[in-house]
Amino acid sequence: MQSLPTPPAAPSRRELLAGLGLAAATPLVLGATARPARHDTPSRPPLEAGRPVLLRRASLVLTMDPALGSGPLGAVEDADLLMRGGAVAAVGRGLPTPPGTRVLDASGKLVMPGFVDTHNHLWQAMIRGGCTDRDLFGWFRGCTAPQRGRLTPEALHSFVRLAALDAVQSGVTTLVDWVDIFSYDLVESYVRALAGTGLRFTYAMYPPAPDGALAVKVKKELVDPVPLGSFQIATHAARAAASDNRAHWETARELGVMLNSHVLERPEQRADDPVGVLADIGALGPRLLMNHAVHLTDAEIAAVAEHDVRVAHCPLSNMRLASGIMRLSELGRRGVKVGLGLDGGTNDTSDFHALMKTAIGLQRARTTEADVFPQVSDVLRMATLGGAEVLGLSDRIGSLTPGMRADVVVVDPAALNFAPRFDWTGQIVFNGRPENVDAVFVDGRALKLDGRLVGVDTDRVVREAESAATRLRTAG
Repeated sequence: MQSLPTPPAAPSRRELLAGLGLAAATPLVLGATARPARHDTPSRPPLEAGRPVLLRRASLVLTMDPALGSGPLGAVEDADLLMRGGAVAAVGRGLPTPPGTRVLDASGKLVMPGFVDTHNHLWQAMIRGGCTDRDLFGWFRGCTAPQRGRLTPEALHSFVRLAALDAVQSGVTTLVDWVDIFSYDLVESYVRALAGTGLRFTYAMYPPAPDGALAVKVKKELVDPVPLGSFQIATHAARAAASDNRAHWETARELGVMLNSHVLERPEQRADDPVGVLADIGALGPRLLMNHAVHLTDAEIAAVAEHDVRVAHCPLSNMRLASGIMRLSELGRRGVKVGLGLDGGTNDTSDFHALMKTAIGLQRARTTEADVFPQVSDVLRMATLGGAEVLGLSDRIGSLTPGMRADVVVVDPAALNFAPRFDWTGQIVFNGRPENVDAVFVDGRALKLDGRLVGVDTDRVVREAESAATRLRTAG
């Protein structure tokens, strides 16, 4: 994957608590202003690029680093978080404020790492809510296939931007987009839309030809120049496509990136023997990401665990398409690294809270055991640091350890669906909704403040997506 700037070294415990300066700045209260309906002008001046930001007096910070706080989530109460140079600089109580820092009053709020979406298809926003009575194959025939061939660069840009911004407002700071859009002008529009949102993203490209020439061109010309962009090679593992799978794996190795494959989403795909194919081409290992993996056998689970293969779990999509329920508890017992994925059009929204809740609920429904893996702390970790581990990025994102990139979410629990306080970590999963996400930072840059996307005319984004969808339907 493309390397990001080397983060600064982690400060000592004393530096964590002492901070890096003396001068205080006037606090600004997150979420304190009234929120007019369907209005996108920020309630205060935007945060200047590169300026340090201090989140002051957060009621609870979940760092995902047990060395920084209590329990498996590294919880710290009544704490500050300092972001500087795009990285987390310090976490602790009563941090002094470096000169020139913008201070945001986070009292009463929850602070945690941003969500990592390990599997998506953003362009499918154009068919949200479609083919609701179909399984996976029926959905392909009725919704995906007829629409993909009609895409234009302009329409594609509008759909990708719509879905990516929906993910941002839900608290997603990193996502992987598995894309089988082939022509260069469409790919260029896709990457430009992703880059324009400010998200940290991975473009997982399915090469249309086994030689990989287009994939190399896309990586070098379109993705590598984007500071927050990275690249993967996508494939469909199957015996009938084994030669292509091998070529894709060879291209991935040449480029030094992960191979990303759909695997056993439906029981009918057992005949494709995707795990056997991936083993035969030598792809089983930490640079392989399997999506769905719903119908793995005991032997396949053992092989995945033995080779440290990474897995993306998409419970809402799998439920919607009647694909089945991943054996997540068994994968967890084996120590397999699993992240969560929204999975595009068959998730219909970008609600990561619903995704976490469903990941827990389906395992309880499958086993009729309330103490089965994952529990709340497990699924919160899967949504953040666990997702980063799946992507090989846990040295950069996924926790609030000083030195990590500052991908941060602020949650406001003072809402009808969230209050009153009982167990806030449980409430994040079981009560939270995208509207509770008050602020989102990626690489220290604010993409959402006071519950609104920064510098985004959401009315216009929606209008352009609606117009593009209408044009494509009419053209068909």
